[in-house]
Amino acid sequence: MGPGTLSIGEDVAAARPGGPPGPDRTSLSVRGGQALRAVLADRKLAVPLGVLALMVLFAIFMPIFWSHGPDKQDLINSLGSPSASHPLGTDQLGRDVLARVATGARISLVVATLVTLAGAIVGGLIGLFAGTLGGASDGVVMRVMDAILAFPPLILAMAVTVGLGIGLDTAAIGVSLVSVPWYARLLRSEALRIRSLPFIEAAHAMGATRGRIIARHVVPHMLPVLFIQMAAAFGYAVLALAGLSFVGLGAQVPTPEWGAMITEGLSYSLTGQWWISICPGVALLITVTAASMLSDRMRDLLDPRGQYARL
Repeated sequence: MGPGTLSIGEDVAAARPGGPPGPDRTSLSVRGGQALRAVLADRKLAVPLGVLALMVLFAIFMPIFWSHGPDKQDLINSLGSPSASHPLGTDQLGRDVLARVATGARISLVVATLVTLAGAIVGGLIGLFAGTLGGASDGVVMRVMDAILAFPPLILAMAVTVGLGIGLDTAAIGVSLVSVPWYARLLRSEALRIRSLPFIEAAHAMGATRGRIIARHVVPHMLPVLFIQMAAAFGYAVLALAGLSFVGLGAQVPTPEWGAMITEGLSYSLTGQWWISICPGVALLITVTAASMLSDRMRDLLDPRGQYARL
């Protein structure tokens, strides 16, 4: 469509003879502004967002300003209980547990963020084009996604990691691959729903091209669902990466990753040195719980089938 083409609101207005657009008028700016106001005005989001923000600050600044390094050994003070000089104690090699937990937070948050973005980009594009193009390509792509979903997610991630070579990088690839079908199926379903809405039919009737409809109308309406899924996938990525490291397939010793730290400290927990494994476990629990709370609350606010559709 050339210059002077009607906007989506005008498209819908034209499709409604005799008056201004009704509830189906959903321009990108209006919908985006509603979503932003709903998020900013919700006090319940302050708790998970605040916890995650504190975890990010902890991961960034603690390794910089803390005097003890995560890999600095002090065998004389090994297995030391929490004290003023070592608030979370020391491990079997005399390394400061606080420094290692902070460095582990940096590793977990960065890698989980990259995993979440990779899954969202690949899976989102697959779901978008499968849902908007349809036809034989849709059927083939969705059968491939179903085949991946047939495997338990963690088992499949373990298989990919073993096949590519044990390590944190390959573990991240495995978790990213596992998350792709989640995005693809969810966003395909959302694209199919959006395609049937009246303002999309109005845009078609006015001669809008498929590319214009996808870029200006379908994608903006898929973003809330994508953000909800990303919040949930982030928590899963942190937990899955820790799980792979826990069984020896992810980060390897002496990398201070939370799952690997829990494994290292398990044998010492039986002899009373609980802080070696409990401290990274608590950090993992706090992060995953905050991500889960964030996802649940965002779903309540932005789910287009629920409250957000009535804003």
